[in-house]
Amino acid sequence: MVTIRLARFGTKKRPYYHVVVTDSENPRDGRFLEQVGTYDPAKPIESARIDLSRVDHWVGVGAQTSTRVRHVLNDYRRATQAIA
Repeated sequence: MVTIRLARFGTKKRPYYHVVVTDSENPRDGRFLEQVGTYDPAKPIESARIDLSRVDHWVGVGAQTSTRVRHVLNDYRRATQAIA
């Protein structure tokens, strides 16, 4: 099954995440099909960079989002619509 989830980067106690599309059986920070964005929980959600068109494409072809990614996407969509 294809999953959209977070891959952890950054240093100890300073996490930084890449939003990646990967097979659900791959390790958390392992091989991925496509990187669709970045997310830093220490900064406001508006500073995240997520390609929503690619996320919508992958969801349209059957990819499942993790719970945390679903929350991040909802917050990001809400924040970008408030700015526009």
